[in-house]
Amino acid sequence: MSLEKATVALNRLESHIENHSISNPKVSKGDIAWHIDHCLKIINGVVISTQKSDPSTFKNNFSFLGKLFFILGFFPRGKAKAPKYVTPPEVILKEDLISQLQEAKTNINSIAALNKNAYFKHPLFGHVNKKKIYTFLVLHTTHHLKIMEDILKK
Repeated sequence: MSLEKATVALNRLESHIENHSISNPKVSKGDIAWHIDHCLKIINGVVISTQKSDPSTFKNNFSFLGKLFFILGFFPRGKAKAPKYVTPPEVILKEDLISQLQEAKTNINSIAALNKNAYFKHPLFGHVNKKKIYTFLVLHTTHHLKIMEDILKK
């Protein structure tokens, strides 16, 4: 995956901001704003964590589950629960989505300059280094974009 695919995913997220207040409890507990906010928290958190990582402590311990999902090219629905630090607040303001989006655009452009062993620690997948970051971010964001599209189908 690449910066281009990550940018396309971000642009698709941005296009859903206008629908931020729409929900469909049959599809998801969260409304569109919840999914956008969560994705942006992931993107910004992953990039910041990777920037702060010490490449000399990178371990090639990417899990079987991570390899499987990356090969399949998607994450299954309803299997994982978002950790607290990437769970959106109770009230999500449109302005907050827009400012997080601007930060995410800057952040994804900074990935290319990182050391090849810069990484973030994923709770299920282990260490995810620079080479796999775009793939992770695109798969995760696409997962939530599909949910948002299903919410909009009503």
